[in-house]
Amino acid sequence: MEIEKAKSIIEAILFASGREVEIKELMSALEMSQDEIIKIIDIMKQEYENNNRGIEIIKVGEAFQLTTKKDLYEYIYPIFDKRSKPNLSNAALETLSIIAYNPKITRAEIETIRRCKYWRNNV
Repeated sequence: MEIEKAKSIIEAILFASGREVEIKELMSALEMSQDEIIKIIDIMKQEYENNNRGIEIIKVGEAFQLTTKKDLYEYIYPIFDKRSKPNLSNAALETLSIIAYNPKITRAEIETIRRCKYWRNNV
C-alpha cells in the first residue's frame, strides 16, 4: 500500500474513533507491520508540525490519538463553554447526594429518606 493512502486511512481512523486507537487495530486495518505503522505516524506527526496544523497525533501507551494542540486551548474553550449544561431538579440533586453518601443504598431506602424529609418540612 502506498504511504499517502496509508496516511489517509490512519488519519480517518484516528479522527472517526475519537479515542486512543491501539497499534494492533491499525495493523489489522491496514495489514501492515508495527514498524511500518509507527514510521507512517512519525511522518504524519512531522507534517502536522511543519504545516502548523491545529491537530497532532499523540502516543498514549501502545495507542495513538488525534487531538487538538494544547496551545490552541484558549480558542477552543469558548466554543465548548457555550454548550448547554444539563439542569437537575432539586429532587434529582437530593437523590444524587443521598447516593453519594451511601452508594449501596436501595431505591426503597432513598424514598424513605425523602418521605421523612418531606414530612418534617410540612409538619
